Amino acid sequence: MSAAEGEGANPVAAAVWGLVRAAQAEHPGRFALLDVDRSEASLGRLDAALATGAEEPQLALREGEALVPRLARGQGGAEGEEAPIDPAATVLITGGTGGLGAAIARHLVEAGGARHLVLASRSGGEAPGAAELRAVLEDRGAESVRIEACDVADRASLAALLDSIPAEHPLGVVVHSAALLDDGVLESLDRQRLAPVLAAKAEAAWHLHELTREMELSRFVLFSSLAGLLGTAGQANYAAANAFLDALAIHRRAAGLPATSIAWGALDVGSSLASEAEASQIAELVRRRLGVVPMPLTRALELFDAASSLGEPLLAAAEFDPGTLRARGKDGALPAVQRDLVRAPARPGGEVITLEQRLAGVPPEEREAVALDLVRTHAAAVLGHDSAEAVESDRPFQELGFDSLAAVELRNRLGTATGSPLPPTLVFDYPTATALARHLLAEAVPGEAEASPRGGGDELEDDEEIERIDSMDVDELVERSLAARGGAE
Repeated sequence: MSAAEGEGANPVAAAVWGLVRAAQAEHPGRFALLDVDRSEASLGRLDAALATGAEEPQLALREGEALVPRLARGQGGAEGEEAPIDPAATVLITGGTGGLGAAIARHLVEAGGARHLVLASRSGGEAPGAAELRAVLEDRGAESVRIEACDVADRASLAALLDSIPAEHPLGVVVHSAALLDDGVLESLDRQRLAPVLAAKAEAAWHLHELTREMELSRFVLFSSLAGLLGTAGQANYAAANAFLDALAIHRRAAGLPATSIAWGALDVGSSLASEAEASQIAELVRRRLGVVPMPLTRALELFDAASSLGEPLLAAAEFDPGTLRARGKDGALPAVQRDLVRAPARPGGEVITLEQRLAGVPPEEREAVALDLVRTHAAAVLGHDSAEAVESDRPFQELGFDSLAAVELRNRLGTATGSPLPPTLVFDYPTATALARHLLAEAVPGEAEASPRGGGDELEDDEEIERIDSMDVDELVERSLAARGGAE
């Protein structure tokens, strides 16, 4: 439960929750989120709520009752009648010239009865495929298609666009799919990296809300993301923006206005946000780290229709890999909000076998091999390899395909596996599996020799090199990773 899911939701507070959720994913056990109704009963349970720690990192207290957020499996079908689109009304789709936005435009014309569309994007008619999209829509029944260059985060520009919609075809449907990605670990985000991402989704959505509040809309659909509900590592800015959308939908419903926020998982559709290589990399990351698998376009369109008829302000549209979820549950890495999706241990808790315990009874000359196997096994899992043999012991993590986000995941995995808190710079301070294993061994068994941080071989030279890795082009990361694996399959 959070500011985004309670009655009278506060979108601004929800954005903070989204950002902190991502911080929790990057730094397990460091942050807690607590939503309190200020009742005497709830205030009396504050200490107990905070004591749940990493077991329940997000809690709400309502009249002393503790509530926790959980994703639940839906039926996947419509339970009500979808409001038909008035063929005389105009449909506005932001981000409508590429990816899911363009697919929704085609779908609403073909199956929804839409005849008048305004597709807004930053590039407008200059966007790749815009002319072809217009031709397809007109061929399939649209009577008018306007593709407009408009920064919907700019209130004046958006207002001018809305004012240009003719009175004989008043605005009837809004689909806000515009978005911007600028991923990076929390420490790398500053105002310049937060503001544009929030503007494209959150500010634009708020302007749409305010400027259309007095209009007779039949639908107001916001395209959100699981990032806002789960708080994905490396996407704190994006998580904040999407959590804002989720809360805005609830806020509008409370005011008697139409609204549905759809938190999409991974989608197997083209996107103007990412290159083909980047989209493939993102899909693999979310599968391994969140257990989310790419959803075919046909299924996405089915869920879009279902969401419009279910009458709920916030729905997640995602398909999960049960095996990945169970494995993460076994490792103690499954986010609390996903625990009801599979039968798996919530956390290993006291069952964690620390490295010190692993080494008990192991002859001194064999201890480094045990620590090294631990490091290589988890590094292989982070990189998506099937075997620890794919991780060369003395090859720098950078050359193996590690970026800052992968470094965070390895740090978190090893922290759980060793039962010890580890610094965020772990992989950069000890840049090979051998160096890292020796460090963990020295921590677990005082007196063991340890390689000096960044010592020996082809290690990283300085902080500027670390920053260069964090900002490395995705295509370059993919190329390095494929090279490390012996080429694309």
